[in-house]
Amino acid sequence: MRLLRRIHTYLGVFFAPLLLFFVLTGWYQTVNHDRLKSPADAETLLQKLRTVHVDQVYPGNHEITHPSTRIMFQILVVTMAIALAITVALGVILAFRSTKKRWPIWVSLALGFAIPMLFLWLGHPR
Repeated sequence: MRLLRRIHTYLGVFFAPLLLFFVLTGWYQTVNHDRLKSPADAETLLQKLRTVHVDQVYPGNHEITHPSTRIMFQILVVTMAIALAITVALGVILAFRSTKKRWPIWVSLALGFAIPMLFLWLGHPR
């Protein structure tokens, strides 16, 4: 159990800044629908950060980016996604192992699946 907590902690802390970046820029994209035609069109800081989220480049005066840096960033993001999945799974395991009453954990987990599906179903045109 200590090893699981340690892995959960270190993965979470290491990827926290990148996860927050993607959560916040993804949120911005969700509520702001003005899409840029190219990374060069990004003017504000939020537009530039959204460009990093979408195109894996920070827009600047130089339009050409070295392909290897883009690939390295993509590898980092894929690694982050895998680590996030592992960390979430470890968090659920730790939740079950650290409480005597398991039914609130089951209810929370079920609602975590059901509520987003309900919202998508309610928003689906009939």
